[in-house]
Amino acid sequence: IEKAASRIRELVPEARVETAHGQMGEHRLEQVVVDFWERRFDVLVCTTIVETGLDISNANTLIVERADQLGLSQLHQLRGRVGRGRERAYAYFLYPPEKPLTETAVDRLQTIAANTDLGSGIAVAMKDLEIRGAGNLLGGEQSGHIEGVGFDLYVRMVGEAVARFKGEAEEAPAEVKIELPVDAHLPHDYVPGERLRLEAYRKLAQVKDENELAGIREELVDRYGEPPAPVQTLLEVARLRTVARAAGVSDIGVQGKMIRFAPVEGLRESQQLRLNRLYPGTIIKAAVRQILVPAPTTARVGGKPLRDGAVLEWASQLLKAVLLDDIAAAAGSSRD
Repeated sequence: IEKAASRIRELVPEARVETAHGQMGEHRLEQVVVDFWERRFDVLVCTTIVETGLDISNANTLIVERADQLGLSQLHQLRGRVGRGRERAYAYFLYPPEKPLTETAVDRLQTIAANTDLGSGIAVAMKDLEIRGAGNLLGGEQSGHIEGVGFDLYVRMVGEAVARFKGEAEEAPAEVKIELPVDAHLPHDYVPGERLRLEAYRKLAQVKDENELAGIREELVDRYGEPPAPVQTLLEVARLRTVARAAGVSDIGVQGKMIRFAPVEGLRESQQLRLNRLYPGTIIKAAVRQILVPAPTTARVGGKPLRDGAVLEWASQLLKAVLLDDIAAAAGSSRD
């Protein structure tokens, strides 16, 4: 938190900046909040400790870092800390553009962006109920009435519960976390409007196969024109997700000078031999169900680390060649 405060002091030297967090003593924390209320400084850098219980009418701008990691109720409560006076208030919820958002994070941010009017708290609460679930809907221990959740949501939830009971429910695609050195995002000048970008992120997070991905690309080209490089890379991230799901892998990320793939278990002897032949220096950690592969470079000696589409293609080829037994991909990897 002090690092963030220092960055603000460097960017705006004339601003008076203070910090507040839960590890501060009670009296010191109280003094900081009182000083902010009395306008003895301009910017308060703090943790979510300010989520509830504060009424500072002169606070009119809120900036939340890594909003994708907060719950919907937290986002709504934090937004309520500003706009409590006569001045118009602004709330900015930030997320890193280089990291793909999870489906749940997109849902939360989309809900906050869509519900900005006075009295919209009930709509936020209903969406939170939908995201997190409402427990056992059809069990004998359930109580309550339809009007408690709204008729449309109730009917949909009952339908989903019955479909699951019959074994007819469609399973949502497994979440795959990809943390590789890529610049993958939807630029503001390509897809204007926060809601449109969040909707596009949601569709890409749910892609199941190559045909669906091709359809999304066609839609983007039709609506916004030929995708720039960061959008092309984002499409490649979605493509790698589909390959990872097929291989049963849910985590691909950088770990020091290695690339981690997990979970990976039950490798046959032929797969282990192929892995070590195609990717020398690979470490198989059976106990934690991981394989660590040396990060790819542009050349074997003195090369630079691969980035963007190149590293995504490399990861996809590895999954196909080793875990999915794709002979063509294995031949391509051996040529590389």
